[in-house]
Amino acid sequence: MQKVNLYDAKTHLSRIISKVQETGETYVIARNGKPMAKIVPLSAAEKTPRIGFMKGKISAPDNFNELNSDDISDQFYGK
Repeated sequence: MQKVNLYDAKTHLSRIISKVQETGETYVIARNGKPMAKIVPLSAAEKTPRIGFMKGKISAPDNFNELNSDDISDQFYGK
């Protein structure tokens, strides 16, 4: 992880972003030595937590474990 002060980050932002893209390295931007922000590769920033990320957004019928393939097909196609 590279650390860069705010002035240098503003002055060399294009260069920093190119290095992040090329190397995958993270840059921390600091003001007066205190970390304020982080520049990370986009692929790292987009990662979604896998466990529980859909909690509360979808529901399953109470008898889900008892459904057969015809029941599942009917629900999938809205019958």
